[in-house]
Amino acid sequence: MSAVATSTAAGSIAARIERLPNSRWHAKVRTVIGAVTFFEAFDQLLTASTLPVLSRQWHLSTGQGTTIITSSSVGMLLGAVAAGWLGDRIGRVRTVALGVLVTALASIAVAVSPGYALFLAFRFVQGLGIGGVVPVAATYINEIARADRRGRFVLMYELIFPAGLAVATLVASWVVPAYGWRLLFVIGALPALLVASLQRQVPESPRWLLSRGRAEDAERVLAAIEREVEQSTGDTLPAPAADTAADDARGGLRDLFTGRYLRRTVVVSALWFVAYYVNHGISSWLPSLYTKTFGLSLHTALDYTLLSNVTGLLGCLAVALLVDRLGRRLALTAGLGGAAVALFVLALSGAGSGGQVAVLASLTTLFVYATNVSLYLYTPELYPTRSRALGSAFGGVWNRLGIIVGPIVVGAVLDGGGSLATVFTELGCVAVVGAVIALFAVETKGRTLEQLNS
Repeated sequence: MSAVATSTAAGSIAARIERLPNSRWHAKVRTVIGAVTFFEAFDQLLTASTLPVLSRQWHLSTGQGTTIITSSSVGMLLGAVAAGWLGDRIGRVRTVALGVLVTALASIAVAVSPGYALFLAFRFVQGLGIGGVVPVAATYINEIARADRRGRFVLMYELIFPAGLAVATLVASWVVPAYGWRLLFVIGALPALLVASLQRQVPESPRWLLSRGRAEDAERVLAAIEREVEQSTGDTLPAPAADTAADDARGGLRDLFTGRYLRRTVVVSALWFVAYYVNHGISSWLPSLYTKTFGLSLHTALDYTLLSNVTGLLGCLAVALLVDRLGRRLALTAGLGGAAVALFVLALSGAGSGGQVAVLASLTTLFVYATNVSLYLYTPELYPTRSRALGSAFGGVWNRLGIIVGPIVVGAVLDGGGSLATVFTELGCVAVVGAVIALFAVETKGRTLEQLNS
């Protein structure tokens, strides 16, 4: 197909997607992808919930605890790189299905690990799957959403991720004290049951199919989607708009660092790093801080951690409802700025009790979780279809670096005799830097993916 024909076809495909009203088809696809994402989130924080028990059972030092926390994060980093490349070459749906299978099988292996070394190894492998699924799934959801309501559509789907984190903590607070940590990872293997349904119920992205030169497949898939939408709504679809621009057809890693994409990549990478540095600098250590520093029971520690995840979920809901009005730039700036204020208040208060830390840490997560989900919406918007999954995954690399470095720095401060006030001050300063960087973000609200990249 010639470049002109490809551009014309891309414009047609985009215009037809833009005219689709929300329907049962959208609900079905978002539910299936959402179920997968839920379990990926569930699996992500299991180590933090089990670390207090593992530390006692295997007599772990603070350094070994840090290694356990970061082992899956290193796997997520590498998994994000591989999945970004695969997602732009073999398809969004196949890549997500592969990542889910890896996550589930590795979770079983973690559950039967006899000791520290094999636990680390299998948790690393599990991280490969988790890191691969999340950015590619977000890319897919972006590609089936309409521009005028893409923010709410994507972020209402993304709510499932903090919900998974909250449920993981809730389940852990019941399962770990009563049945031990291994059952938690057995539960984490349940997404294996979703692989067949995912590939059967979720069609490949028409935008991706066309970007790979598969115009007939894109037409066939989109026509089937249109029929299902018409059947579910009972109405004939309106004519597609004639002025939907097509994005450029360039693809590959080089795209992320040339022309206007260089600024986008630098800004969004920094935001990913800062947001997850702050997030995991707090969340990975909270259960252990509650038990070791304040002498609370494991059950109370996990309940306090659950409170932080619930407020984080509320923050995600708030930004989902407001982001199409506020815009991406303001949402990101306010999210990191609010987190910084909460952290500074926590530092100035002296962090004198577990309850005080729980309340102010929960206020922090309200803002930082809202920032995190906004980045899953924002990043895929910044790149053309042929390199969109790779661009999202590259953001995921900086996400994982933040996840790795944040807990390491916090662990080093605590291991070196630093106070909690020092920890929270340092995290607050990092959040301030992120809020300033967010001011330079390109605004994307209300524009189609093609208009943003043509």
